[in-house]
Amino acid sequence: DTAWKWILQGDLELYRLRAHAIMGVRQKERDGRGGDLLVKLRCVVERITYQNPENGYSVLKVRVKGYQDLVPLVGNLLDAAVGSVLLVDGNWKIDGKYGRQFLAERWEETMPATVYGMEKYLGSGLIKGVGPRFAKRIVGHFGTDTLEVIETEIERLLEIPGIGRRRVEQIREGWERQKEIKNVMLFLQDHGVSTAFAARIYRQYGNESIAKVKENPFRLADDVWGIGFKTADGIAEGLGFGKESFVRLRSGIMYALSRLADEGHVYGEREQLLKKAAELLEADESVLVMTMDQMLKDRDLILETKIVFDESVGDEVRTDAVYLPPFYFAEIGAANGLLRLKREPAGDRLWARLEQARTETGNPELSVDVSRIEKQLQMTYDETQAEAIRLAARSKVMILTGGPGTGKTTVTQGIIAAFRAGGLKILLAAPTGRAAKRMTEATGLPAKTIHRLLE
Repeated sequence: DTAWKWILQGDLELYRLRAHAIMGVRQKERDGRGGDLLVKLRCVVERITYQNPENGYSVLKVRVKGYQDLVPLVGNLLDAAVGSVLLVDGNWKIDGKYGRQFLAERWEETMPATVYGMEKYLGSGLIKGVGPRFAKRIVGHFGTDTLEVIETEIERLLEIPGIGRRRVEQIREGWERQKEIKNVMLFLQDHGVSTAFAARIYRQYGNESIAKVKENPFRLADDVWGIGFKTADGIAEGLGFGKESFVRLRSGIMYALSRLADEGHVYGEREQLLKKAAELLEADESVLVMTMDQMLKDRDLILETKIVFDESVGDEVRTDAVYLPPFYFAEIGAANGLLRLKREPAGDRLWARLEQARTETGNPELSVDVSRIEKQLQMTYDETQAEAIRLAARSKVMILTGGPGTGKTTVTQGIIAAFRAGGLKILLAAPTGRAAKRMTEATGLPAKTIHRLLE
């Protein structure tokens, strides 16, 4: 009754939405699925409005039977091409900015069944050698048998005026490539890989995707941005990889170490790392020890013995530090850079004058006169703050640290005053724009972000 009321009122769009919802309920009841109610939509892709190659998010304009206007279709639809026929499960939604859209939850591509669909599919640029003009000729000649002819009797394309053997070979190669992409996508989706990740995997490995994933699914965590150990582990389980296979244990150890890095650590202590990996992988620690030894031998990991202060025992202890190579070389590089700065003399006049005065007086601690800075700034520094200013003047690199209210900004103003009195050019930089703005407000000098300073 309500549907008839809408129709009589001329609100066909509302009726159509309701009809889709009813079909979605019936489809759900037949399939026995739980969760949200999904509506089925069969459509032909007419236009690609937007695609994000990183995450697969796409906005397509599609033609749906019974709808006069093109319908906006949104979701992870990265490898959907113009002209392709999609069977989509999803729901209608109203976007505050763009209006009514169909949000795809899952979808599959089916081959076009109509002459119109085949012409759009072939003329989309998906297959090299076929544009809209040749697509019209081919479909006009073969009709609904077009795709069957390309699949099984491609030489018959020579019947079309203007198509020679070279173009037929181009079409054959393009057709095979599209088939390979679809095979890869179907294989990956069958093993629980989302459309967005499947597209990234194909871009990384191309036609070798299936072989590489079957050989070692854990390499996905190393090679493909956004895929972590847990996703790769799920794929591996579906492919029948054992819990104590070397590739799984190796990837799990790498993942445990990268999690420590996310917490701010450049290395993990060997025992700590083995314990974390054992919990994650549900594997015996003795097997993990053998795996880690092999990884150290292969230089997948780097081991360094360190002397560190252990608060629990109140003394220095030796510990085995395990690094991921990028963090090891980053730490070594940063340390060497600081040592190089420390060793080499500065070229500025303040450094030269202080160095000469230290030599003449035999006082290696000699530095700027803080009392003069206090008069200039009309400020009084305690001994710790004054020493910070003196240390900055005679150091190539200095770290000033302290909690809120300890006078870091006040000391910074004193350091700047000392440098300006020495005739130095000063650049101020901060990690973020907000911090740079605060620095400008505190010092009265222009400050930049580090990125902008380095251009």
